[in-house]
Amino acid sequence: MTDEEFLRALEDCTLGQSEFGHRAHVRAGYLYLKQYGFAKALERLRQSICAYATYHGKTNRYHETITVAYLALIHQCMFERGDGGDWMTFAQANPPLLNSELLGHYYDRDVLESEAARRVFLLPGSNLGGESSTSESGRIAMSRGGG
Repeated sequence: MTDEEFLRALEDCTLGQSEFGHRAHVRAGYLYLKQYGFAKALERLRQSICAYATYHGKTNRYHETITVAYLALIHQCMFERGDGGDWMTFAQANPPLLNSELLGHYYDRDVLESEAARRVFLLPGSNLGGESSTSESGRIAMSRGGG
């Protein structure tokens, strides 16, 4: 499936549910970032994921912190290493992004599982009333392969 066909299927909600796992979410973020700046890419990605989830009867599945954090990591990789020219090249050059557990390097599990993280973007270590919820920098987590 070409990138254009993929985005059209996502936006039309015709992409099979088994085809819209973590890797496909990263692909959509990458493709939107190639077309738009970060803010517009986030808006388009959020709209697409929410519409897709609603269409498939899973209205409570959208997670703001995970979406924003992964989009920021994709954007960081594109800035630091280039966009690879196409999705497959970019994905091969950035395997940590394809690890659905990558955010564990930035967030405690209980933070990501919170209703607050689902509804609004929480910065890593943003527990304003207590200790930091992260212990490693983004560059360290990315350079270690995210696993």
